[in-house]
Amino acid sequence: MIKWNKKFDYPPSIRSLINDERHYDINRAKLPSVTTILQATQSEEKKAILAKWKQNVGEIKADQIRDTAAARGTVMHRIIEGYLTDQGHADLSDMGQLAGQMAQKVYKEGLKGSMEEIWGSEITLYYPGLYAGATDLVGIYEGRESIIDFKQSNKPKRREWIEDYFMQLAAYATAHNYVYDTKIQSGVILMCTPNMYFQKFVVSDSEFQGYMWKWLKRVDEFCNRNGLHGNQGGLQKSE
Repeated sequence: MIKWNKKFDYPPSIRSLINDERHYDINRAKLPSVTTILQATQSEEKKAILAKWKQNVGEIKADQIRDTAAARGTVMHRIIEGYLTDQGHADLSDMGQLAGQMAQKVYKEGLKGSMEEIWGSEITLYYPGLYAGATDLVGIYEGRESIIDFKQSNKPKRREWIEDYFMQLAAYATAHNYVYDTKIQSGVILMCTPNMYFQKFVVSDSEFQGYMWKWLKRVDEFCNRNGLHGNQGGLQKSE
């Protein structure tokens, strides 16, 4: 069993959609999600790549691929959380059984023997007045305070393809450090494909700080594009 240390009081939250964008209601503040900000500030190059892929496979097929991957990832996350909390979770559907095998792969190759202490699992983190998001795991990983996220992928990824994942980790760490006075400088992505190909990506120290700065620039860009300013009630339209 991995040691649990519930040393921080993580807030409850309610997810909602505002103009089709995910927000979190925390302490009466409605904050845009990390993924909402990243999607809204995508580069034109990335938008073009996505548009070309949709054109090649067809709009309907693209939506099916996206929805199937999202559903499989949700079940995989739930099963991993069951391992960590020792509560267990089983899904006997075809998708559930595949997701269970992927979850087991992530746990055995990415967490067992490496995750030393858990502070929280499936927790909401927020930066007051700016943004919020849910991370899969936070605690001590291979001797370092870290943010850990689990990802399913239809095919293996190159490191240079997943910069947005690294910015997600940096966003969660920035929020955790601000609210709880921690010094997290490490993030880990644990990824598995349906054919059981496992990948681990670690970003830390100066590289991690670089992603923190990149993330804050994306937040600034999001606010400027939408004419917003931050306060304790969340992001509001500038007058």
